[in-house]
Amino acid sequence: MWKYYLFLAGAIACEIAGTSALKASRGFTVPAWAVLTAAAYAGSFWLLGLTLKGMSLGVAYAIWAGAGTVLTVLVGMAVFKERPDFAAVLGISLIVVGVAVMYLFSKTVAH
Repeated sequence: MWKYYLFLAGAIACEIAGTSALKASRGFTVPAWAVLTAAAYAGSFWLLGLTLKGMSLGVAYAIWAGAGTVLTVLVGMAVFKERPDFAAVLGISLIVVGVAVMYLFSKTVAH
């Protein structure tokens, strides 16, 4: 089961790299960043596909999307100097709580 969590962690890392590169590509006008965006997203989907061999779709996707969202906000703050307002922080907090509830209490984590 742990290998599927490693695949999922890799998928999340690639998704964050792809989203960050997308911002740096300035609307796909900087070719190197645009290529990195495509490669990172391809890697993310490939690793997510491997994850789904051992985890349920709903839980894997919730963790991937939730962690990707939260960590991308942190990258935005650290790298791009973005500052989320209270509503954004509240929404992100609800995502974290939702993923935690699903992971801790759902019987559908593995299939």
